[in-house]
Amino acid sequence: MVIRFYNKLITPLFCTAIGAVIGFYVFSSLHFAAVITILSLLIITHFFFRVLSSINETSNLYKKLTFCFAVFAVGLTLGISMNEAGKNIIKFNIDENKITGVEGILLEDPRVLSSGTVMAAISLKRCASAGNRVSSSGEITLFFPPESARNLREFGRGATVFAEGTLRSTEHGFTFSAVSLHITKKANIIERMRTGIRLNLFNRFEGKVWGGLALALLVGIRDNLDVNLTTIYRDAGLSYILALSGMHLAVITALISFLLKKPLGLKAASITGAVIIILYCFLVGPMPSLNRSAIMYLLGVFTILYSLPKKSISILCLSFLIQIILTPAAGNSLSFILSYVALLGILITSRQISSLLSGIIPDFLLQPLSLSCGAFLATAGICSFSFGVIAPIGIIAGLFIVPLTTLFMIGSILWLLLDIVSISFILNYPLTWIYRGMEIISSFAGYVPGIKGNPMLILLISVIMLILIASLEYWRRTTQLSIKPFL
Repeated sequence: MVIRFYNKLITPLFCTAIGAVIGFYVFSSLHFAAVITILSLLIITHFFFRVLSSINETSNLYKKLTFCFAVFAVGLTLGISMNEAGKNIIKFNIDENKITGVEGILLEDPRVLSSGTVMAAISLKRCASAGNRVSSSGEITLFFPPESARNLREFGRGATVFAEGTLRSTEHGFTFSAVSLHITKKANIIERMRTGIRLNLFNRFEGKVWGGLALALLVGIRDNLDVNLTTIYRDAGLSYILALSGMHLAVITALISFLLKKPLGLKAASITGAVIIILYCFLVGPMPSLNRSAIMYLLGVFTILYSLPKKSISILCLSFLIQIILTPAAGNSLSFILSYVALLGILITSRQISSLLSGIIPDFLLQPLSLSCGAFLATAGICSFSFGVIAPIGIIAGLFIVPLTTLFMIGSILWLLLDIVSISFILNYPLTWIYRGMEIISSFAGYVPGIKGNPMLILLISVIMLILIASLEYWRRTTQLSIKPFL
């Protein structure tokens, strides 16, 4: 049984990913000498198993262990390197206390906060002090006054801006509070086209009761999202609904598959879908959880085109390695961590939970409940560390909110299509009713208090529960196999 488990889960790709995770999140904070010592021990262990495999040539176990230790060391080195590459090193080349202005390129679409202030990250080009400008580098966050929102939204990502104000140092890095804004250079034509599409969507949904939610769910624009709705979703443990991720991409890919699979065939539809997904991610912008889903979708398309076995955990591991190499800075974001941990929990435990609850829970609720439980247990410790509270009610509320959200997204896409021929008004009332329904359900769920406690204790309990679920499922299957010959 152990060897079977080893063959299915502990693959070289899995070992590489685990090594990268440990290297990125654990070993990067260790002293250089400690890292060298650990790598040396791994190399010694690798050669130890290599010697054993040469002595016992009939056993494949030692050969696999030899290879797994080698790729684990490679993953460890990769993780440490990517953590270093993802660090934001800021060089002002001037006295920080004298800086009165900064110039840089907008790295993201400016976001309007609940206070009306506009926030955006820039890649520094120059800093100004007493009329002098010097070259600078690194990334800092700028906060602009509310009156700058329109200009920033109009010019968008890729534009070069100059802001005057005050530089501040916080525990999370440097921020700049701007009092004035000047657009010194427009973005390139492709970025301007992208910004134009986003502005068009913003204007078309503006004024609708449900428009802010539609923009948030379809393209990640949260400027018009009701602050009360955001609070309600957070209290109900449903914040993940508002963050673009695999669930939202699944709706889009399902629509693509439904519309293209029959007329084009599986492979042509997959390629077309991949192109649409790439364009969609470019339109939305760099969101770690969405990018993870997109990479996994593209890897899935690759397996279809070349008739390769589609192993979900292997695709997840490869997606992690690709994303951490392409965008190492994203590895430190909470959405990145939660996205991978939640999906890993689903892949490892949802089937076991579904098997244990089969016959107890109605079939139409069994799968979504199993998925929610797997994701919740896997992320409970991280959420407790990050937010100080976890909301188990989100598991139950999600059974109602997720289908409604899917219906709402499909309705919003149809509304956009119908708006081209000016008959979208027929969907205004249905979308409003769905929106109000989600608001009411999440409000009731928000009244249920969350669980506060020691994050380490919550992490320990969640791990014990995951092990218990796996043990119960193993005991159930063993019992069934022992009874079956007598039936």
